[in-house]
Amino acid sequence: MQIAVTFRHMEASEPVRAYVEEKVARVKKYIDEPIEVQVFLSVEKKIRHNADVTITAKGITIKGSEETNDMYAAIDAVVDKIERQLKRYKE
Repeated sequence: MQIAVTFRHMEASEPVRAYVEEKVARVKKYIDEPIEVQVFLSVEKKIRHNADVTITAKGITIKGSEETNDMYAAIDAVVDKIERQLKRYKE
């Protein structure tokens, strides 16, 4: 699994990067390898935290986006969305 994390309008943080990698690793059980994941984390006006995730694997592309007041909450919400989409896809 290849995970690329991009920070926009915010400082690159190793704890946030590790949190993203830990959460995104949960989707491995729904898709076969190889998996390519792109995560874009951005902050607008210091109060709007956006998390966008794009997963590409075996010819499918799944996207999810979430915006909250907390970066960790945005990451959790977008990973939950992606998981629901993958469950639907798998069935």
